[in-house]
Amino acid sequence: MNEFKKEWFAKSLSVFVLLAASVAYAQQPPVPAAPLTTRQVLPVWQGKVPGVPNPAQHESTLTVPGKDLHIIRNVTVPTLTVFPAKSAGATKTAVIIAPGGGFRVLAVDQEGYSVAEWLSQHGITAFVLKYRLAFTPGTDQEFAPNLLSPPIPRPNDGKANPAGPPPGLPDEAQKNGIADGIQAIKVVRAGAAKWGISPDKIVFIGFSAGGVVTSGTMLADNAADRPNFAAPIYGAPFGALPNIPADTPPTFLAVAEDDPLASVPVLKFFDALRSAKGNPELHVFRSGMHGFSMQQRNTTSDHWIDELYWWMGSYGLTPP
Repeated sequence: MNEFKKEWFAKSLSVFVLLAASVAYAQQPPVPAAPLTTRQVLPVWQGKVPGVPNPAQHESTLTVPGKDLHIIRNVTVPTLTVFPAKSAGATKTAVIIAPGGGFRVLAVDQEGYSVAEWLSQHGITAFVLKYRLAFTPGTDQEFAPNLLSPPIPRPNDGKANPAGPPPGLPDEAQKNGIADGIQAIKVVRAGAAKWGISPDKIVFIGFSAGGVVTSGTMLADNAADRPNFAAPIYGAPFGALPNIPADTPPTFLAVAEDDPLASVPVLKFFDALRSAKGNPELHVFRSGMHGFSMQQRNTTSDHWIDELYWWMGSYGLTPP
């Protein structure tokens, strides 16, 4: 492996350490109503994708060694995979889901397809967003072992790591991911009649780095570009907080208290939203670490999606 690849792997290891922590607890996902290969996939951008492409960047999907889970890397062409609502009791609500992965990979099974499947089976149309990622060098064979690193331990003082996200979250990929998220909202709204959904019942959910995408969409300069509701899950703006407009959409936030990366940023984001009278709702689970997603960890974080569903119900977004 050349020096550039060695340096990149060392710099990015903490991203995959936490991803490993999330896949280590994987449980059986909801039974799919249809094979994934039969799901409709929509382009987020018509024609040429904005930006300058990297000719060395080629999308690939990896199977996590020893796990029935898949990771996508080097995305350059964003898409939406459609999970229509189960016909019985279908609502006019649509949910766009942005998986996490440090803007270098997408944990598309546990933070994407499984969530969409659950929502679809509960009468809600869901779209899994595959957004653009930073370039990750090396072959898939070189890359895969990073997904099996041991989890980051909790500090001995019992406090979450205040340092924030892993070092080197790629700025350009964050900007691209947020742009893809905003464009995805436009695509879903434009096709509202086709999908039997209401253009003013769009919920944007994102996990970890997908939570950064979510917060970027809900804080978009043009209010018409924002979702109607937002739910960043163990994710928030990392680093300096952006300006919070007074008319941000209602927001559901969830994080585990022992999350070494996201607990502090999520709490800060909640306080900022509350100060701006953004009507946020925060759920802090006593344990669950980072990346609990749709996994059984025998703690209260196992029920985050039920809490989200009840919150959505309070806004008339779920079946009566």
